[in-house]
Amino acid sequence: MNVVFMGTPDFSVPSLKKLIDKFNVTAVFTQPDKPRGRGKKISFSPVKEEALKHNIPIYQPVSLKKDTQALDDLKDMKIDFIVVVAYGQILTKEVLDIPKKGCINLHASLLPKYRGAAPINWCIINGEKESGNTTMFMDTGLDTGDILLNSFAPISEDMTAGELTDILKEDGADLLVKTLEGLEAGSIVRKKQGETPTDYAGMLSKNMANIDWNLGSFEIKNFVRGLNPWPIAYTQYSGENMKIYQVDVLNETTSKEAGCILEISQSGIKVACGKGVILIKKMQFPGKRPMEVSEYIRGHSMEPGVLLGK
Repeated sequence: MNVVFMGTPDFSVPSLKKLIDKFNVTAVFTQPDKPRGRGKKISFSPVKEEALKHNIPIYQPVSLKKDTQALDDLKDMKIDFIVVVAYGQILTKEVLDIPKKGCINLHASLLPKYRGAAPINWCIINGEKESGNTTMFMDTGLDTGDILLNSFAPISEDMTAGELTDILKEDGADLLVKTLEGLEAGSIVRKKQGETPTDYAGMLSKNMANIDWNLGSFEIKNFVRGLNPWPIAYTQYSGENMKIYQVDVLNETTSKEAGCILEISQSGIKVACGKGVILIKKMQFPGKRPMEVSEYIRGHSMEPGVLLGK
């Protein structure tokens, strides 16, 4: 079975590894190299780094839609499937029609829930108790193609988006192999998607990570979990941005204004919410590394009564 793989981030790498083990990966498409960090050193995508280990031809078009040479090469490869895992470009009908047996996508949600770019983050932000992976035949819509297989993963109350990502990227690789083998054997029945019962899982940004203390304590905890490890939820303490990595919900109530620091101790920072109280356990100030509150207050002072977010 000849497969072309399209993917870019770390999430895609386990899938590429499994496909290399099981099938003939004739080429890899990934996003162009980018300058990163303070020194603006050019870095490869995780998928490119993996493909280089196996001497697989690599294509990095800025726009696959406009790159006629890449399209011509793709058409000449005589491939059975194109497999897409977080590639970062939308495929046109011209590309979807190239492989003999279709284009298969791995999506990290239980479709039709959480179509879009950041399904893992939004399912945690919204307090879901379960997520999973879906493989589907791709069409010209955004995550709207016929469903092939699902797998399921429970979400614990303290699980972060990063932790769920680590689970789903490995699980998804296995699901992709099962999907391609099942399609070859004729044992998978395609299922049409219904309408999505959730909002579109749009891209994340640093601008949307500012905590609204008027929300309830559980909503704030889910928000913090869903934005860890990126972009990381934050608030303001005395004019400085304070990133927040971990919080607990306390079984307490208060009449204080939302965002008010109630108490500071070795256990953490108690903060009033729109409903309930949370305990900040791990945070980071500019120029410093992330720290447990117990460690930070040994060398720095913080004041009860201060309103966060001001």
